[in-house]
Amino acid sequence: MSGTRFSDRAAAGRELARRLAERHHPDPVVYALPRGGLPVAVQVARALSAPLDLVLVRKLGAPGQPELAIGAVVDGETPETVLNEDILRLTGADARYVAAARARALEEIARRRAAWLGGRAPIPATGRTAIVVDDGLATGATARAALHALRRQRPARLVLAAPVCAEDAAASLRAEADEVLCLREGGIPFGVGGCYDDFRQLDDADVMALLASLPAPGSGPAPAA
Repeated sequence: MSGTRFSDRAAAGRELARRLAERHHPDPVVYALPRGGLPVAVQVARALSAPLDLVLVRKLGAPGQPELAIGAVVDGETPETVLNEDILRLTGADARYVAAARARALEEIARRRAAWLGGRAPIPATGRTAIVVDDGLATGATARAALHALRRQRPARLVLAAPVCAEDAAASLRAEADEVLCLREGGIPFGVGGCYDDFRQLDDADVMALLASLPAPGSGPAPAA
């Protein structure tokens, strides 16, 4: 669906949730890609009465172009790193640069885990429908790293869902997930943010408020918005 525009992430999340609910995924657990994916994922978790967890992923920016992803790293017992070899070659990022960028990313992931989740244990995906949610896929680097990490946990089904997806990113990620759902798939010349009226950046307080709006894992279904 091209041309779709959303008022904000919550509105996009409600529409994404409606489409996911139609597909009847058994025993779901929702994994948000913060920060931007969290307001979308909260709506999905509420609609599906599913627990929500975070997949802490950090993009690795190219030399001199921090918004251009050469890859991404995701938290875990063995952190998963996924690199885009084509962009690595184009930007001249060598092994030393990648190692330094990865170390900085893991430091920030550790800070975020402590600030946002404290000592909360991750929710395992094993044997469940794992639904990874972001606010949009431009290169797909962070989503790919998250999918790789969750696949190692052997979910029954691995789903990637986002309101907005660049066509190339969606096509490549269909090889990584069992199912990819995009409400708007196609050209995004102004980036993911250009598909939203309100695309403000979230801070730590926003993340913690959104997490607090949901019940603790195992305490029952999420309340309606």
